[in-house]
Amino acid sequence: MGARKRNTAEKRKEANKSRYQAILRDCPTSPRKMRLLTDLISGKEVNKALDILKFSKQEASRRLEKLLLSAISNWQAKNEGVRVEESNLFVKEIHVDGGRSLKRLQTAPQGRAYRIRKRSNHVTLILDNMNKEVVENTTK
Repeated sequence: MGARKRNTAEKRKEANKSRYQAILRDCPTSPRKMRLLTDLISGKEVNKALDILKFSKQEASRRLEKLLLSAISNWQAKNEGVRVEESNLFVKEIHVDGGRSLKRLQTAPQGRAYRIRKRSNHVTLILDNMNKEVVENTTK
């Protein structure tokens, strides 16, 4: 590996140390339905986002709730000794990408067949602190 690649890899590792994220891959709901929920919680404080997902009646909200809890636990693993309530965590970025789609055939009248696409998606959720300076001073 060359020096330039090594330097960029080290910079990327340093940047990832302060990045708290969780990724959900191949979730068997359509990206369009998942985006309806992600729009509700993007930019919200973590506890408020959990409440929104808990009381939502859509099926995808259960998966997003688990993903958010996973991101919170990733944050706790990197910040031992700091309470979640005091850290002012919020959902910085959440985006939904289309995953693979299963292609199926459904019989149709007059000997034809209709194609059914069973879609899936990938969700990436990134958390951040409202005020980083206060949290860094308390950990030191």
